[in-house]
Amino acid sequence: MGSLKVAVIGGGVAGMISARELHREGHRVTIFEKSEKLGGLWVYDPRVESDPLSHKLVHSSVYFSLRTNLPRVLMSFSDFSFEQREYGDPRDFPGHQEMVAFLNDFATRFGIHSLARFNSEVVRVERVDERVDEWVVEWRKMGEVKRGVQLEQENFHAVVVANGHCSVPRVADIPGIEKWPGKQIHSHNYRVPEPFKDEVVVIIGNGASALDISHDISKFAKEVHLSSRSPDVKFSILNHCCNNLWQHSAINMAKEDGTIDFEDGSSIVANIIMHCTGYKYELPFLKTNGIVSIDDNCVGPLYKHVFPPKLAPWLSFVGLPQKTIIFEMLELQSKWIARVLSTKVALPSKEEMMADVQEYYQQMTTLGLPKHLTHYLQNFEEYLDWLAAQVGTSSLQWRKELYKETVKRLLNNDNGYRDDPRLLNSLFKMLFSS
Repeated sequence: MGSLKVAVIGGGVAGMISARELHREGHRVTIFEKSEKLGGLWVYDPRVESDPLSHKLVHSSVYFSLRTNLPRVLMSFSDFSFEQREYGDPRDFPGHQEMVAFLNDFATRFGIHSLARFNSEVVRVERVDERVDEWVVEWRKMGEVKRGVQLEQENFHAVVVANGHCSVPRVADIPGIEKWPGKQIHSHNYRVPEPFKDEVVVIIGNGASALDISHDISKFAKEVHLSSRSPDVKFSILNHCCNNLWQHSAINMAKEDGTIDFEDGSSIVANIIMHCTGYKYELPFLKTNGIVSIDDNCVGPLYKHVFPPKLAPWLSFVGLPQKTIIFEMLELQSKWIARVLSTKVALPSKEEMMADVQEYYQQMTTLGLPKHLTHYLQNFEEYLDWLAAQVGTSSLQWRKELYKETVKRLLNNDNGYRDDPRLLNSLFKMLFSS
C-alpha cells in the first residue's frame, strides 16, 4: 500500500505506541490529543467535575497517591525499558509522576511530540462517500469554541482509535439510592483523602482503585466500608492494615435515614458512597452507520478486539482489552496494525473474521459471561502469544508469571505488596534458577 496517512485518536500510551509503530513502517502519522500533553490518563489533573458522578471536562482519573499496579519491568516497551530508567522515584511500583516522566522520555526518544496536534478534540470520524479507505477527521481547538472558531477537518487513509476507557464513569445501581440523603462520588473524581476526614464512607468495588482508595481514605475517615459483589467476601474488619476499614458483601439497599444495608446482614449509617465501579467505553465521535457500536460496554464486532471486519484494516482499535500486561499488549496490537497497513501481514477474509468474532461471543455465552465483560481477557497469555505470532516475535513467559503473581497479591487485599522486595526477588530467583 505504500505510505499511508493515518490518524491516531488519543495521545495516551496506546496512541503513543501506535504512532511509533506506524511511523516506523513509513506511514504519515497525526496524533489528535485534546489536552496539551502526551500521557493520557497518567497525567495528573487536580480538577474534578462539578457533578461528582459525571465526566464532562476532566479526562484523567488519576488520584494523587496513585502508584502503578504492576512493577516497572512490566510497564516497559520491548526496546525502551522502564526498569533501567529512574526519574526520582526508584520504587519497583512507582507513582504516576515517574510514569509520566518515562512516557515523556519515550516520546522524546522516538519523536512522538512532533506527530501530535495538541488541544485538538476530535468530534467526528467518518468514511468519505462510504469508502473504507478514506476517512474524514473533524476536530476543534480546545478553549476556542466560545469564540466561534470553525471546526477543522482533514482526510486520512486509515484511523486508529486509541482514546482510552478510564474516564467515563460506570455507576452502581443501588435500590433506594434516590432517597438516601448522603453524597455520592465516582473514583474518577477522587484526588486526595483529606475531604473525607471524620466521614463514614462506603466504597463499592474490589478492583485496584477500590483497594487503593479505601486505604488512602482510612487515614482520615472515621470508618471505611469496602463493599464487593464477590461471593467470597464476608463481613469482617481488615485487621492486617487498619482498625477502621471493614469489608462487606454487596449493598442490598440504601435507606432514607442514611442506613446502608448489605447482603451479608450488616448495616451502617454512612455519609458518602464512592463508586469504584469502572468505566464505560465511549466513542461519541465515531460515525459508522452502525457497523461498529457499543452495547453494554461491548465494542463490536471486532476481530481480536482490534479490527471491525467490514472496515478492516482502515479502522482499528488499540487498548480495548483489560486484565493483561497492558504495555506489552499495546505494543503488539500496534505492531500488528502497522504491518497489516503495510501489507506485511495479511488479515483473514471479512467472512472469516466475522466467524471468529461470533465464535468468541458464543464462548462467552457458554461460560456464562455477561456482555459487559467482552473485553476482559479470559486467557491473556493466549492472546499475547497470538498477537506476538502475527508480528514474528514472542511473549516472554517470565513476564506472564510475574504478572500473575502480582495480580494474586493484589486480589488478596495485600496492600503492602508494592513494597515487598520478596515479590520480585523470589520470582526472579525461581524463574532463572530453574
